[in-house]
Amino acid sequence: PEKFILTNVFGTFNLLQITNMYLSKFKKDFLFHHISTDEVFGDLDLESTPFNESTRYDPSSPYSASKASSDHLVRAWGRTYGIPYLITNCSNNYGPYQNNEKLIPKTITRALNLETIPIYGNGSQIRDWLYVEDHVKALYRICTSNKKNESFMIGGNNEKTNLEVVEIICAMLDKIRPLDKKSNLKSYSNLITFVPDRPGHDKRYAVDISKIFKNIGWSPNESFESGIQKTIEWYLENKL
Repeated sequence: PEKFILTNVFGTFNLLQITNMYLSKFKKDFLFHHISTDEVFGDLDLESTPFNESTRYDPSSPYSASKASSDHLVRAWGRTYGIPYLITNCSNNYGPYQNNEKLIPKTITRALNLETIPIYGNGSQIRDWLYVEDHVKALYRICTSNKKNESFMIGGNNEKTNLEVVEIICAMLDKIRPLDKKSNLKSYSNLITFVPDRPGHDKRYAVDISKIFKNIGWSPNESFESGIQKTIEWYLENKL
């Protein structure tokens, strides 16, 4: 937890202080774009509507609490010191270059190395998956839209359980890179192993992207299937 506090709370505080110093000397056009997460809103029931820009903050873990803190700091500096800001809360990203500790790159690399693929609990946790290039396009569109002192949800409209994500990856790998008969495995999915769930693991995240669509005209280009295929192909070409 200490690393999250230092990075997200004190790190954001330092950036805001430096921004305030800069703006006090140079009266130029400036925008503080704070990229946050859907985790700050906590857990969603299966029946609940997705998070939107008016959803109450309810973080469940030290990490999400630190991210919520940073969101509040940005808004406070905006109101108190007049720093022009935008806050975007995005859903789970995936794509090329992602840190190998994350679910999708870990699944791809471990499958290709014929190592067990760990899944927390029973894999029923639901996330909305956003291809990284779609996210970047959304960030650019928002930053160049002349919007200020607002927040926007950015999501992929692709809710899937962790188990579904892993099974889709395994099925695609079965087609793209078939297993050697010597492996004694019928499918990469045979490598799936369930491990004890992590503490405070939220069951579902999902975001409503109506505002960014109506105000900015952005919506994701990639379905999960098209985005994950691009991701797998990138790892095959660049990582192994």
